[in-house]
Amino acid sequence: MTIYEIPLRTLSGEPTSLAEHRGKALLIVNVASKCGLTPQYTGLEELHERFAGRGFSVLGVPCNQFAGQEPGTSEEIAEFCSATYGVTFPLLEKIDVNGENRHPLYAELVTAQDAEGVAGDIKWNFEKFLVSPAGEVVGRFRPQTAPGDGALVSAVEAQLPV
Repeated sequence: MTIYEIPLRTLSGEPTSLAEHRGKALLIVNVASKCGLTPQYTGLEELHERFAGRGFSVLGVPCNQFAGQEPGTSEEIAEFCSATYGVTFPLLEKIDVNGENRHPLYAELVTAQDAEGVAGDIKWNFEKFLVSPAGEVVGRFRPQTAPGDGALVSAVEAQLPV
């Protein structure tokens, strides 16, 4: 199974998959509304807007596994993201990214290594995975890496057509 075939649900509960993003570079991020890193939504939205016209999208995946920092319902998450940060990028349903109930999408993503060569469990909210237009995981950026970080932006640009 490719990453495009993994069944997903939108934040509103509709069935979807990454197939609708085939041919685009994606930055998949586990997000949370009540985290010290939550202001990264601003940078993620800026990154999304900057490169959307070139075949790129941020994809937010709410997760409540880290200190209960995403306790809201789908409706509350959608309202928070829109009203507080003006988020326009797609959001998926709230899922588990670690543990026994880890979603199949994250079972695939966590095999990718970060810049230090470390793979495995998600460490905290706002861990970022860069997926190439061909569906390959080509980058992993730990939570403290800001969306505007030069290495992250360069990695995104390298996946986009000239």
